[in-house]
Amino acid sequence: MLKWALIFAIVALIAGALGFGGIAGAAAGVAKILFFLFAIGFLIFVALGVMAGKKIAGD
Repeated sequence: MLKWALIFAIVALIAGALGFGGIAGAAAGVAKILFFLFAIGFLIFVALGVMAGKKIAGD
């Protein structure tokens, strides 16, 4: 998911540099949504990993 966010961010930068404002705005919006979804998923998996680690260690 982070890979797609980076791809859309690059597309937005290139489209913005070439003057395609609508495409740049749309690609930037998609990149922002994908990045935040990635960040939320990452935090959930980190929390689950910490809880599983505590359970395995017996704390």
